[in-house]
Amino acid sequence: MLAGHFPAPHRIELIDVPEPQLPPAPPPGQSGQIVFEPHIACLCGSDLPYFNGEAPEFPARTRGHSLHEMVGRVTATNGSRWKPGDWVLTVPVNQCGMFERYVVGEDRAIPLDPRLDKHHSVLAQPLGTVLYALKKLPNVLDKDVVIVGAGPIGQMYARMLANMGAREVIVLDKLDSRLALAPKMGATATINVTREDPVARVQSLLGGELADIVVEAVGHADQVLNTCISLVRHGGRILYFGVPPEQIDGVRWRDFFYKNATIHTSVNPDFRRDFPLAMRWLAEGRVDLRPLITHTYPLAQVQTAFETFRDRRDGAQKVLLEFPAFGRG
Repeated sequence: MLAGHFPAPHRIELIDVPEPQLPPAPPPGQSGQIVFEPHIACLCGSDLPYFNGEAPEFPARTRGHSLHEMVGRVTATNGSRWKPGDWVLTVPVNQCGMFERYVVGEDRAIPLDPRLDKHHSVLAQPLGTVLYALKKLPNVLDKDVVIVGAGPIGQMYARMLANMGAREVIVLDKLDSRLALAPKMGATATINVTREDPVARVQSLLGGELADIVVEAVGHADQVLNTCISLVRHGGRILYFGVPPEQIDGVRWRDFFYKNATIHTSVNPDFRRDFPLAMRWLAEGRVDLRPLITHTYPLAQVQTAFETFRDRRDGAQKVLLEFPAFGRG
């Protein structure tokens, strides 16, 4: 079967590896494991450090990297929660999901909702991470919010915060193609930070005030924490969602300190609550994320898929991969 492999930074290949083997059944009272067969997967910004060769694990752990937003079928199990043929969303450990089949704990999977097509249901994974983070904030009704970053996650925050009753949802980015989508996802205003001073523009939109809440939806090597500090009002909150680099140098922490502001971080949602809730909301039509799906490639074109996502080609937002099993139904 096929697996992803990084022979060098910015290069991914598909190599042949042995089929996974289930271990013996666990003792009574302990969770079992499943063999999971992906059908549809979705690239995430947190996959790019592996592709770019920037992750600390590179090149020591490259086989099976990097993929973790995926839906498919259970093909075997040594537990009791699932049976072969069940459709599930699962999240592999350490983003190591670039396999045609792999073993994962049965408690790291949730059922798909039959009302959703598979291409839309895979978005319950990133939406679940957004829901988990939003629960850390107090009531956002009537609050003024700024979202830094109009990628897929920033767009999801715009949709959710608008649904939750934020008064203003202002989205910042460098790319007009991404900002053009934001009003369709709930933004009340957009700012291209390459052409406008974001602080001055936000103050103009908010009658001289700064934001009650600032969401950092960039992460990684692009350090925008100082921008968030500049945009948040006295006593406001920053929700830092983007996965940060190992260290962030030059942070204006004293400015943040004197604003008496609060910062929240968020990682590792709950499989019992957050992902199932995201799946339910998508199925019920409370949230429509289909406009975020801009590109779909077969697994054989995984190099092109990663490059498209990394370079934000042609307005790329969510870039999906169809595994060989998808074509077999």
